[in-house]
Amino acid sequence: MSRFKQGDKVKFLNEKGGGVVVRMIDTRMVLVAIEDGFEIPVLINEIVLAEGQASVAKIDAQVQAVKRELTEQADAADAARRGSLRRFARNPEQEGIYLAFVPHDQQWILTGLLDVVLVNHTPAELLYSVSLQDEGVFVNADYGEIASFSKVVIETIAREDINYWCLGMVQAILIQDRSKDAFLPLHAPFDIKPNRFFKEGSYTLFSVLGDKALTINLQSLSSLMAGKDLLQDTKFDKAVDEPVRRHKKEAAMIDKHRTAANEAVVDLHIAELVDNIAGMSSKDMFAIQTDYFRKALDSALQNDYNKVTFIHGVGNGVLKQAIIKVLEEFEGTESRMASMSKFGVGAIDVIIRDKN
Repeated sequence: MSRFKQGDKVKFLNEKGGGVVVRMIDTRMVLVAIEDGFEIPVLINEIVLAEGQASVAKIDAQVQAVKRELTEQADAADAARRGSLRRFARNPEQEGIYLAFVPHDQQWILTGLLDVVLVNHTPAELLYSVSLQDEGVFVNADYGEIASFSKVVIETIAREDINYWCLGMVQAILIQDRSKDAFLPLHAPFDIKPNRFFKEGSYTLFSVLGDKALTINLQSLSSLMAGKDLLQDTKFDKAVDEPVRRHKKEAAMIDKHRTAANEAVVDLHIAELVDNIAGMSSKDMFAIQTDYFRKALDSALQNDYNKVTFIHGVGNGVLKQAIIKVLEEFEGTESRMASMSKFGVGAIDVIIRDKN
């Protein structure tokens, strides 16, 4: 039953002034006539009875009830955007931290809203900050904590907002009450080409979520474990040696396509390789695709990858046949059709058997 009826004098909770209840709109909202003669719709939880119609104690009780209701609504909304992972799903992903863009409509994945999901697929609690880069400035999008083997929905976005979410940074710290391992902090920039969001091949089954998603592997758990050389004896009466500074290894070409440990997915669609195809002939595009395939495969061989999936598309099969022919030049490799459930019929797995 509503706390208000027609003719009640009310005050606004969040701003000055008040008015008279004209009528009930529904169970959540009333129409209030304010002093200048206008009638405005107002949420019931944003008004209280004016003094003279209720005692101060009654008004205080109403205010507290409204605050409790707002707190409960906020808690319910926060709980709704969090959830546990499907840890024992079939073929679960490697433990680590992921950023995923999950379509609401799993049947029509190229339309509708997307959930931006931060995934903590590790046994540790995660303290995180997600920032987006806008005109050279990082703007914080969300921060907080995620329980072990859990996820949080950072934001739900429309397709027209995709460009704003293509460039950013995820920073995080893993924390456990007791652990034999120490973890390095995560500092993971991401840069996604907007056209990837409009290609079906970009969305693959993310097992621990149970949905198809465009997924970014920010860092594997094994890569975040601190080495023994960083865990030095720090007795108060003993000097601590300056750690040897090592030159950072330059990132390999294939690493930007990495999806799991020693595995990668390379999309050879021309729109993924060049920003503008205006004026290019089909011969030019084919040359770019085959050249990129060679470089990606060579980089995978040099960096001890076990499997690389190349998305060649359906088309007339020319690119697929070219890939198979090029593979004849590389010893220790074999090919097979990639998972149809993930890529359809437009992809090929290259297995690297002998990496020596």
